[in-house]
Amino acid sequence: MKSLIARITFFGSVSALALTPALSGASTYPERPITIVVPNAPGGPTDAIARSIGQKLSIRLGQPVVIDNRGGAGGTIGAETVARAKPDGYTLFLATTGTLAINPALYDKLRYDAAKDFDPVGLISSTSNVLVVRSDLPVKGIKDLIDMAKREPDRLTYGSSGSGSSNHLAMEMFKSMTRTQIRHIPYKAISPLRVDLYEGRIDMVFGSEGTALKDFVQNGKTRAVLISGKNRSSLFPDVPTAEEVGLKGYDVTIWFGLNAPAGTPAAAAERINKELNAILATPEMKKELAADGQTPRPMTPQQYGTFLNQERQKWMPAVKASGAKVE
Repeated sequence: MKSLIARITFFGSVSALALTPALSGASTYPERPITIVVPNAPGGPTDAIARSIGQKLSIRLGQPVVIDNRGGAGGTIGAETVARAKPDGYTLFLATTGTLAINPALYDKLRYDAAKDFDPVGLISSTSNVLVVRSDLPVKGIKDLIDMAKREPDRLTYGSSGSGSSNHLAMEMFKSMTRTQIRHIPYKAISPLRVDLYEGRIDMVFGSEGTALKDFVQNGKTRAVLISGKNRSSLFPDVPTAEEVGLKGYDVTIWFGLNAPAGTPAAAAERINKELNAILATPEMKKELAADGQTPRPMTPQQYGTFLNQERQKWMPAVKASGAKVE
């Protein structure tokens, strides 16, 4: 499928550059525009984060930041583009849970090595999944749902955005831990999934916090019953976490980070990391992320690298257990 490419350039102002203490005494990097490759089409949450971070990086670095959308094939097109790019510090990758943690186990013939072809730059943010059920499902909460699924195996159904997607695998982890059987109904787009959930043709779906609120819960036709992360959500303060209902160790989050082609100069990665973490510390960015149910996750490149290894180890058995595969 021909990839969709959209480019937006953000120009940092000279006045903003002069007022940014972080730039004083810095090396000459960067000396020209930086490109952030986004493995999705324009308009989604991954693209929105890239544009926001790109605009703010441009101001702090004093150079244009170009957003290059390379959607398609589950994010593998964009990832491969960066894996093959020159490692000079001028190409970055907006990495996601799917591209660097799930896809290595999902695709038999992946044309990049998630562990070897990318250098970690910095984690941006993460958001928990929220389990949402249709409003007329006769359960009061997550414990009732688990009991119902055990009493009537395969009666209940759940939708996902496709085999091997993060919300598919989140439910497969849930089923494994609760020893329940809930039938999977995959969709190719969110719109028909939403309609079927509202009209009772499927019983539940996992969505990110922002997606769950905007697409499923606000109209009152569905209810949130579980948060997949370790902490309660500010968007769903009354909904318990998996830990609170006895699902110890169930921690499924969707995250976004910046990576570079393997071999990128450490000084370049460290400069981007420094500015990224400064952006994440601002009240403006915290507010922006919180509105979408996301939490800023500043890390050093080394900490982010450790995090990536842990994520791959977590998702690989989940993909294997689900049986999901993409040729």
